[in-house]
Amino acid sequence: MSLLKIDHITKNFGGLAAVSNVSLTVEEGELVGLIGPNGAGKTTLFNVLTGVYTPSEGKVLLNKNGKEIELNKLPPYKITHQGVARTFQNIRLFKELSVLENVKIAMNEDVQYGLFGALTRIGKFFKSEADIDFRAHEFLKKVYLDDLAYAQAKNLPYGKQRQLEIARAMATGAKLLFLDEPAAGMNPHETSALTDFIAKIRLEMDLTIVLIEHDMSLVMKICERIFVLDYGKLIAQGTADEVKNNPKVIEAYLGEEE
Repeated sequence: MSLLKIDHITKNFGGLAAVSNVSLTVEEGELVGLIGPNGAGKTTLFNVLTGVYTPSEGKVLLNKNGKEIELNKLPPYKITHQGVARTFQNIRLFKELSVLENVKIAMNEDVQYGLFGALTRIGKFFKSEADIDFRAHEFLKKVYLDDLAYAQAKNLPYGKQRQLEIARAMATGAKLLFLDEPAAGMNPHETSALTDFIAKIRLEMDLTIVLIEHDMSLVMKICERIFVLDYGKLIAQGTADEVKNNPKVIEAYLGEEE
């Protein structure tokens, strides 16, 4: 059984079908890419998969411990509870907070005290805070950001801010990550570093990753399978070599010769 099954998903906005009858599967441990021209429906599909939008038709099924969970019936925070997280095209860090604090916020599900404990700082407050602090430090070591733990997020180089955003998504306990254009705005050096970072954490943290990306150097280097959308429809899928030599993909990106 596939980890993720997208079953005939359609998302309409009025009379416009932004995503039309898309079906695909993602296997556990895979790193797959979702590509297509601007306006192809990639981010709309991500928004359906992560609960931002409700599909007009179809289902999004997550296999968790042998049980299928219908994600499209859950709000985003409950989807996160199922081990699914995402990033966005625009970096959405808490920029005035430190790297460590950004990660600790993502671990809020593990807090062992309630509102009264937070206000009075009695009971389990200090023990719980110390535990989260320790685990956040250990987590930052795993994602190679421990040397920046006390740096303000806004002061990080752009590439490191992207890495922190991905790390914060992982800190929710996610095993399935959706990355929306992680290399957007990066120079070639930053893109290369991010490519290595994604490949490394995927293997070391046992993740399944689906990413949208326009930078083909990143996609072709690390994605084992690639899905191609055009005008909301899935027009091709396969390995990097299969996709880049597909006539439909070439036409979608380059246009058809008259």
